[in-house]
Amino acid sequence: MQTTKPWDTLSGQYRLQPGSSPGIVGQRPVLGAGRLGRLLQGHSGEQVGRTLSSVFTLCAHAHRRCAALALGAAQATQAAPARAAPVLLHLETARDHLRSIALDWPQRLPELGMDARRMDWLRGCPLPLASARPVTDDAAARQTLGALRNWLETAVLKQDALSWLQECREPDALVHWCQAQGDRPVPARCLLAWHQVAHALRPPLRALDVLSDDAPLQEAGLRQLGHALAQDVDFAQHPTWLGHAAETGAWTRLCHRPQRTAHSAWTRMSARWLELVELAMVDQQASAPGGETLLASGALRLGDGQALAWCEMARGLLLHWVQLDAAGAVHDYRVLAPTEWNFHPDGALAQAVAALPVDAVSTARTLAAAYDPCVPCTV
Repeated sequence: MQTTKPWDTLSGQYRLQPGSSPGIVGQRPVLGAGRLGRLLQGHSGEQVGRTLSSVFTLCAHAHRRCAALALGAAQATQAAPARAAPVLLHLETARDHLRSIALDWPQRLPELGMDARRMDWLRGCPLPLASARPVTDDAAARQTLGALRNWLETAVLKQDALSWLQECREPDALVHWCQAQGDRPVPARCLLAWHQVAHALRPPLRALDVLSDDAPLQEAGLRQLGHALAQDVDFAQHPTWLGHAAETGAWTRLCHRPQRTAHSAWTRMSARWLELVELAMVDQQASAPGGETLLASGALRLGDGQALAWCEMARGLLLHWVQLDAAGAVHDYRVLAPTEWNFHPDGALAQAVAALPVDAVSTARTLAAAYDPCVPCTV
């Protein structure tokens, strides 16, 4: 008897295997063997984005944006320049972070009990975890982010957001803040519960540094990834960068590269909470402290009817590749998502899990939480 629904099988899953090699097995079948291209073949315009957002529901807004950028560049007669992400991307990425912190973090820490799953800490939050009618206007998005900043300052941080970031960006300072919270909101409680184990877990960082402030260097790297996606229908299942597995997340953003230091599993987790506060300040500053755009996105024309689009979203760097037919409809389409980088069988996470004792189930779960898969993951 079939126990798994066909769509669940298509969406995929990963399994961590402590003490075994490889440390990770699994995949998302929808990304391989040309399945996504066949699903979208003949589609055009907004129909592409709608279909993709129904397949990739967790970060649907980012897929819609990437699809629009890719189609626009593929239809253009000249290369489309990279451009800064609009405030809408900041808002929806903040929503993704908030939803993951409020819902996923407590579920990944069952030892905290049902009290950690209470949602009363979100009382008064102006950003719903889900929205049936997404914000589509920049002014409304900016206003919502401003309200989010005010709520964070008064209900959670208990101080000015910019001052909090300046004080708590360093790991030791953030731990101290978590410990000092008497009411212990869910973000502080979860980060503190993870700290002792996750701080000691230090998988080597090999970041997916394809985006660059050097425009020619960035274009060369993106063309290399676009060529790999075009030539290999299964490249999106097990992608590599410069011959190696790489990782991507809030801790590998282009805007933070000059300040990047060694990362532990705990700093990979806390990067999401820090970025949520940063994104809430977009009404005051549209960029990171050094003036860089917080979330980069853009598109590059690769040839006749072919383009690659990118978007920094909650889980890392998202890439869409498209080839149009003579009528301007989709002939082939491929998506390269953050989870496939981070859960690569030769990646840092897989190597860290393989090095664990075979019975280190809790530690493996902590590592999985640090890399935050967007599909089911078991140990």
